[in-house]
Amino acid sequence: MKKNKQNIMTLEEFKDKHYGKTGTAKRDMLEKGYENFKVGALLLEARIEKGLTQDELAKRAGTTKSYISKIENNIKEVRISTLQKIIELGLGGHLELSIKL
Repeated sequence: MKKNKQNIMTLEEFKDKHYGKTGTAKRDMLEKGYENFKVGALLLEARIEKGLTQDELAKRAGTTKSYISKIENNIKEVRISTLQKIIELGLGGHLELSIKL
């Protein structure tokens, strides 16, 4: 693991050191958790950008404030169909997914 002149590791180096290389069970768990966190963070950011409260977004999307909060705080995983409704009906946006191999 190379360190730069200031003795600082990159994020990838840190993850390799503390969670193992990509493909190991511990590292895969970390990455999966990050993806779930990222969905909530993206939803929160979009909601704030639209100037909506959790309650307002929930009403537009046909769900509850509690459910929106749980997604944003990474307490509950969201189904893709539900996320699509939240984004399209609640935020007036469009959900795009990609698969990386």
